Amino acid sequence: MKEAVGITLKDGGRIYYFDPNGYKLKKNVTVIVETEQGQQFGKVAKENIELTPKELKKELKKVIRISNKEDYRKNSKNNKDAKEALIKCQKLVAKKKLKMKVLDASYTFDRDKLIFRFLADNRVDFRELAKELAAIYKVRIELRQMGVRDKAKEVGGCGPCGQKLCCARFLKELDTVSINMAKNQNLSLNPSKINGVCGRLLCCLKYEDETYKECHKCMKKVGDKIKTEFGEGKIVSVELLEGKYKVDVPEYGIITVEKEICK
Repeated sequence: MKEAVGITLKDGGRIYYFDPNGYKLKKNVTVIVETEQGQQFGKVAKENIELTPKELKKELKKVIRISNKEDYRKNSKNNKDAKEALIKCQKLVAKKKLKMKVLDASYTFDRDKLIFRFLADNRVDFRELAKELAAIYKVRIELRQMGVRDKAKEVGGCGPCGQKLCCARFLKELDTVSINMAKNQNLSLNPSKINGVCGRLLCCLKYEDETYKECHKCMKKVGDKIKTEFGEGKIVSVELLEGKYKVDVPEYGIITVEKEICK
């Protein structure tokens, strides 16, 4: 087991785990951490916990220190300068007629790198843009393409259920969702029914996937034959969670057959 602390690098952002480096950190305490991008200003989202090597996946970077007044001042200046850099970058993109939408900009805490995130339908050759930005700001420039799911998480909105989007409300990490999850739940594969506002498969398809998989293990499939009190018939539909089949029995028509629900 390894002690770790969960930290977000921006409000509502993904939680990353760090070695607390001997600190006992309370929720919402701000800290300076070491990341692959350089030093970053972050906020504690999950207090000190024990994680297994399997959960960690890779070696943890360390918390450098709890932030002080000077760190707050520097972070505020970084944020202010990044907003100005965003406006400049957007103007350059328009001037160069690049097919990309620059969404935000951020400095690493140590100002070693200036990162721009953008949306684009296709690959964009932004090499000249990066060179011009580097000449202006005298730092390393990174242009990072965002996915539409990440953008939906930031913008927010309401899903087809009428609730605030899960990704914007509580999901810290966006899990992989596959079309097989919709098939396992016997849902219509109509994109308007199974896609979210981002145009990708609904995140909530993931929530009950394991339950449906377990139910499939002890339930027959559409097309299988089954014996009933009225004789043998063919299964025409399956209600997985209710443990029921609709069976077409010759001379009797469609009947409902109940099976013990999977435990």
